[in-house]
Amino acid sequence: MSQSFLSHLTDTLAQIEAEGLYKRERLITSPQGGEITVGDRQVINLCANNYLGLADHPALIAAARDALEPKGFGMASVRFICGTQDIHRELEQRLARFLNKDDAILFAACFDANGGLFEPLLGPEDAIVSDALNHASIIDGIRLCKAKRYRYANSDMGDLEAQLKQARADGARHVMIATDGVFSMDGYLANLPEITRLAQQYDAVVMVDDCHATGFMGPHGAGTPEHFGLDVDILTGTLGKALGGAIGGYIAGPQPVIDLLRQRARPYLFSNSLPPAIVAAGIEAIRLVEEGADLRARLFDNARYWRAGLTDLGFDLLQGEHPIIPVMLGEAKLAQDMAARLFDEGVYVSGFFFPVVPRGQARIRTQMNAALTRAELDRALAAFATAGKALGVI
Repeated sequence: MSQSFLSHLTDTLAQIEAEGLYKRERLITSPQGGEITVGDRQVINLCANNYLGLADHPALIAAARDALEPKGFGMASVRFICGTQDIHRELEQRLARFLNKDDAILFAACFDANGGLFEPLLGPEDAIVSDALNHASIIDGIRLCKAKRYRYANSDMGDLEAQLKQARADGARHVMIATDGVFSMDGYLANLPEITRLAQQYDAVVMVDDCHATGFMGPHGAGTPEHFGLDVDILTGTLGKALGGAIGGYIAGPQPVIDLLRQRARPYLFSNSLPPAIVAAGIEAIRLVEEGADLRARLFDNARYWRAGLTDLGFDLLQGEHPIIPVMLGEAKLAQDMAARLFDEGVYVSGFFFPVVPRGQARIRTQMNAALTRAELDRALAAFATAGKALGVI
């Protein structure tokens, strides 16, 4: 390889390190859970998307194991050639029923679902109006589409209406509003009641990425639309968070939308089908969620207890109702130092900083899950107290 190119990469990495933005990964040697083993240490895990605690659930492990012999290890093909089994369609239909949609289509991940959504549905004559804090996968998916792009300030409904007016004034044939259901760095919920009202007023389609809501938001866990008691046109989501924590994404919506995506969504057409074991576990995860009122109650009980405990200690939190509870620290180095000190105290968290969040808004993003016990939360609060005082945060 070119020496000048390697030197350029080395210099870039050194600059990232010098700015305190270098990301390091710890090796977990146990299943994902409320407590995990990192190296030879047992620590409380407060930074996984394992909202319902299903990542190591015996029923999901059994479902995956039981699918291996009758269904095989992998499909070795894309869906439309020879990579679809009956359980792939079963999972799609279960997802559609659960989300109250006509149908659903599976992808390798929700990143792929969002990457493949926009281009088949919208052309140069159309427009997409996107929230400024949308997930990177939505941003990248929009970039792959030839539709005109408009952006509104995060959850600013006045700005959203202004952008919708502009798109219509510019002659857009069809307009789609794209938003996260939950903004994952902050734990804020999108204002779906007002978004859907404006969509109706301006004849726009609403697309919601509900990755951080499916399984636990709403009375039956069907996500942010159910939480608000309304419907949206297109939902994207993941099996990789509350629904077992493995991999796999989906799009759910009206039948013509799903049918056209099967014909033209590039990540679907050119990526291998999900492994049968993952699909079988996904079906089981939906069953557990449908019967999981107790898990959802425990999750939100934990979230309330955790938020109150951190507030009493004097930490600066972003307000909200979601199990994502960010502890605001400001600077990247402080966030990393806090994460390291907490690890020494037996708590696994990660610092979030630029470019994941804006400069000056570094944080520890804590996340609750139903598997955490009150004793574990008390130990974690004691660790936050010790680390926060040692670093002058509280």
